[in-house]
Amino acid sequence: MAILRFKALELVNQRAPVEVKLPSDKISDYYGSNVFGLEAMRSTLSGDYFKRLQYAIKTGTKVDRNLADAVAGAMKTWAMAHGATHYTHWFQPLTGETAEKHDSFFDLGSDGRALEIFKGSALVQQEPDASSFPNGGIRNTFEARGYTAWDPTSPAFIIENAGAKTLCIPTIFVSYTGEALDYKAPLLKSLDLVEKAAVEVCQFFDKDVTKVTTTLGIEQEYFLVDRALYDARPDLVMAGRTVFGHEPAKGQQLEDHYFGAIPSRVHAFMIDFEAESHKLGIPLRTRHNEVAPNQFECAPTFEEANLAVDHNQLLMDILDRVAEKHHFKVLLHEKPFKGVNGSGKHNNWALSTNTGVNLYAPGRRPKENLQFLTFFITTVKAVHRYADLLRASIASASNDHRLGANEAPPAIMSVFVGKKLTEVLDELERTAKLPLDKGDNVYLKLGIDKIPEILLDNTDRNRTSPFAFTGNKFEFRAVGSSANSSNAMITLNTIVADQLLDFKNSVEELMAQGKKKEVAIIDVLREYVISSKAVRFEGNGYSKEWEEEAERRGLSNIRKTPQALDKLVDEAASELFIRHNIFNSRELHARHDILLEDYIKRVQIEARVIGDLATNHIIPTATAYQTKLVENIKGLREIGLEDDEYTKTTLDTIKAISRHLTVIKTNVTAMIEKRKVANKIEDTRERAIMYTDEVLTFFDIIRRSVDKLELIVDDEQWPLVKYREMMFRH
Repeated sequence: MAILRFKALELVNQRAPVEVKLPSDKISDYYGSNVFGLEAMRSTLSGDYFKRLQYAIKTGTKVDRNLADAVAGAMKTWAMAHGATHYTHWFQPLTGETAEKHDSFFDLGSDGRALEIFKGSALVQQEPDASSFPNGGIRNTFEARGYTAWDPTSPAFIIENAGAKTLCIPTIFVSYTGEALDYKAPLLKSLDLVEKAAVEVCQFFDKDVTKVTTTLGIEQEYFLVDRALYDARPDLVMAGRTVFGHEPAKGQQLEDHYFGAIPSRVHAFMIDFEAESHKLGIPLRTRHNEVAPNQFECAPTFEEANLAVDHNQLLMDILDRVAEKHHFKVLLHEKPFKGVNGSGKHNNWALSTNTGVNLYAPGRRPKENLQFLTFFITTVKAVHRYADLLRASIASASNDHRLGANEAPPAIMSVFVGKKLTEVLDELERTAKLPLDKGDNVYLKLGIDKIPEILLDNTDRNRTSPFAFTGNKFEFRAVGSSANSSNAMITLNTIVADQLLDFKNSVEELMAQGKKKEVAIIDVLREYVISSKAVRFEGNGYSKEWEEEAERRGLSNIRKTPQALDKLVDEAASELFIRHNIFNSRELHARHDILLEDYIKRVQIEARVIGDLATNHIIPTATAYQTKLVENIKGLREIGLEDDEYTKTTLDTIKAISRHLTVIKTNVTAMIEKRKVANKIEDTRERAIMYTDEVLTFFDIIRRSVDKLELIVDDEQWPLVKYREMMFRH
């Protein structure tokens, strides 16, 4: 282990930036060059087929066989012209990552001749093995059939790996019996639901609105470490984070890394990674150092939400592949290092109409501001009503380490709206008893026509808020950096759509009673402002006072994943998802089981890593150092020196090492035994709870003793690469 460590540091010091040659000086020259986008479609499809395909994409209508054959032929022609020899249905199973099975265009004709074939049937549908992916009991091993189905709304693209090029076709993934086994299928359903609900509410304000698009911009944070240092840490390799490692004297306390000059090797990596992303149509615009040492961020321009999620999944893959070329390893774990910031995936979410209006941006006219308030207040109400479900949507073993400190939001779901908007909502609440009649100018009377002026400076941020309004969009900051954003977006789309439909029904009921439309809208919004006030919080989300205040307000503070995931299948969530046909009962409970199993397995891996490192590396090294100290004391006494202060201190160190080794060995053994007991429990939830409540209790005990040993043991054979070496050496 020591040889590995010193060799790693030697390699790091020899590294130089990898030379990157861009396709052109202008990004616009090669942006989307590896995407079967509009220009590629237009150049390879006849005018009629091109129009039919665009109509099918825009309206969501089915692609018939003739059109599918034409598109498949055009894709093959385009892909082969770009050097592709294979194609794959690219999908997002419930592993949280992407999956692909490559097939060659090559086939043999009936006469034995070699041909390049790609038919519409192969484009539209494929059949991967469904039993080997997480399915929550939906499929048995002997029931392997599953289907991937083409998603025309997300364009195909070409990926190059080890010199070979493959045409990737975004698809959904379902079982033979029709249940969704992926993230994309329910995401598409939720997007359709929120669009229909938003269009219906928009009809109160603008009859020309016929389509509402959910837009999403996903900021991606990540750590970057040298590959040699990564390989020298078994815990990083196996668990994605350092389970042991003393905090360095200099971490992030000087705040000198944030927005600082980007190191040269990292800068070369970023240029390369961005170029590959741009070729694939990912609209990256921002790059910078993040707060923690070796932490960075990239951010794209917002896109339609389905495409944004696909691009983010692709982005994580590109990060990893390009990093390998630059002798780096990208760490997407939410908390890879103790004592510094973790990484998140900030999801900037909004709704836009076909008339060019962002429904979360205040307008210049009173009517536009009433529409803005309608969507804004309804969203806040939805978050208040389904806060626990939002918490469940971002729950994972790794995100549990991040939530609650170092600019990550707490586990308490709350909404930040800013001082100026708070004043608007408070004013609306105060006017609840203000008499309004049909002859009143309600816009003027309630000050709605003044909103643009009030919101002029409403751009402040609260980095401790999990769900913050940032001027013209909501930023869901609690999503983990390694997560598939679909999980959070499915929930957000669904709860907002449900609340919009409730709003529409309530307004129509008041209008049926004879109230003027504007008055009815304002009456419902007032009730929403009052009933959802508890979820609005503008202060420090990390403070103990907020925990106490949140409890008084009736807000949940669910710290651990198993308890958070319970909310996914409680009565309210089940009724919501099933009523809107996002999930059926079987799909919902399967996902609950899959997420619990994922939690258990990740904690189990960490427990094994901790046990292995402690038993086979740390204890032997500490024992060897202790033996050196004993031999030193014996030698001093043998030459006739009397015990002095140095001897006494050394004896104390020997005893301290013994105490820590006893604690480590005892608790590793106990942890192993507890894990064996937990693994025999058949009920997944009970097993997950036992891992949380009992197995995890040994983690901190063992780590604390290892931390203390690391301060005591002054030996070059100490098996862990020093934390500061990992963090600061590029």
